[in-house]
Amino acid sequence: MGVKLEIFRRELWTPEKLQEIEEFKERVRKRREEKLLRDAQQKS
Repeated sequence: MGVKLEIFRRELWTPEKLQEIEEFKERVRKRREEKLLRDAQQKS
């Protein structure tokens, strides 16, 4: 049981997967910043 879980966990978090997650978080952060900038520009 424990061994199977360990194998599953390792397959789930491959370097490629982690890279995808990092890129996704970066895109979300950029989009949020752009939205904040647009909102700020509209207010001024």
